[in-house]
Amino acid sequence: MNAKEFDNVIKLTPFDRYRYFVKKVADFEELWTITDMDGNYALSDIDENVMISFWPKLEYIDSNLANGWEECRPKKLTLDDLEDEIFDLIASQNYLINIFPVNGKSGFIVSLDEFARDLSDELKNY
Repeated sequence: MNAKEFDNVIKLTPFDRYRYFVKKVADFEELWTITDMDGNYALSDIDENVMISFWPKLEYIDSNLANGWEECRPKKLTLDDLEDEIFDLIASQNYLINIFPVNGKSGFIVSLDEFARDLSDELKNY
């Protein structure tokens, strides 16, 4: 990825980053999250809702590893990981999904059902 694409993408609105994210995940069949030092998924909360965050590429994670997240590490996930492990975790814990936060600010927040539907719709294009 070149610097111009990176700069243009992080300037998008949260919803436009979400659309970009869904397309990239469908295209490359991978996504990224972060884990703590024990290997547990790093979670955040807002208004009493717990969220797990995802990014389309490793390069976008760095701006979020500050303010208490410095010890977290990126983790690459495949679509199989998403379907076999992550969706069950999100459903069982009633988490929301924070798609593509940047610079420590929330991204686009979606429910599992919304995200699974949008990703499934995009995957039909491939």
